[in-house]
Amino acid sequence: MSEPLLEVKNLKKYFPIKEGIFKRTTSHVKAVDDVSFTIGKGEAFGLVGESGSGKTTTGQTILRLTEKTEGEVWYKGQNLHDLSKEELRKLRPSMQLVFQDPYSSLNPRMRVGEAIGEALLEHKLATKEDVRDKVLEVMELCGLAPYHIDRYPHEFSGGQRQRIGIARAMALQPDFLVADEPVAALDVSIQAQIINLFSELKEKRGLSYLFISHDLSVVEHLCTKIGIMYLGSLVELAPRDELFANPLHPYTKALLSAVPIPDPTVKRERIILKGDIPSPANPPSGCRFHTRCPYATARCEEEVPAFRDLGQERYVACHIV
Repeated sequence: MSEPLLEVKNLKKYFPIKEGIFKRTTSHVKAVDDVSFTIGKGEAFGLVGESGSGKTTTGQTILRLTEKTEGEVWYKGQNLHDLSKEELRKLRPSMQLVFQDPYSSLNPRMRVGEAIGEALLEHKLATKEDVRDKVLEVMELCGLAPYHIDRYPHEFSGGQRQRIGIARAMALQPDFLVADEPVAALDVSIQAQIINLFSELKEKRGLSYLFISHDLSVVEHLCTKIGIMYLGSLVELAPRDELFANPLHPYTKALLSAVPIPDPTVKRERIILKGDIPSPANPPSGCRFHTRCPYATARCEEEVPAFRDLGQERYVACHIV
């Protein structure tokens, strides 16, 4: 196992719900509730779940774009949430974020060269004289042509814009990248190109990823370890090959049943989950998945399942496993 680069320990992020004239806190939205995992150096960790499961909030809390409620995030041996603003600022270049929407994540008034070079100048990693050369270098790395440097975002396709977003993050030479559903807004053919780019950058730069997605077929090609998230909590964590060969949690099985097989002669039994994901402001008692689980028992309705270590880097939170 590779040396840990990032360690997330019992991370929680609750958003207060305020009501009444005096805006008193009456309850909380438990967006992230007791999440723990480790990402090694050069490792790609996939975080998968439905919309509203807390994946994006987990990534933002890890990067301290939003402050935690409880828990710890250790990066290169430092507790990120104990750092001062100045200490965190010095560490920022090594931790970067690629956004989901390639359209709204770029300033329409800035040329591509300015958008990519802005952070280099801000963090004093380049001078005004040599910033253009550094921008051209990272553009080439991300599959962009030199003549793109003076163009505006509206002149590019969605896939090209996402390459610009990746180049902007890579310009600071990070060690760790949070990719928040970076291919969800792209055509399938373009998705494959962007996934291949992430894979190439991982090999060339030794990058570590937290790759957030709702699609298991996307993370299968990039990630070596996968965590399945439901309603703010991890329900299963396993190496990629083990997870796809032998999923344990009923929610994982349902997600895998939705992955299309590129063979018309092979039929996969589709598991249809009933209802929608419950509100994180009022989660069900016991196992949070019991309201949609086809195997739920009376124990599931009353007792919260522990996130158990099964050995071989496999963890699951389920009473019936």
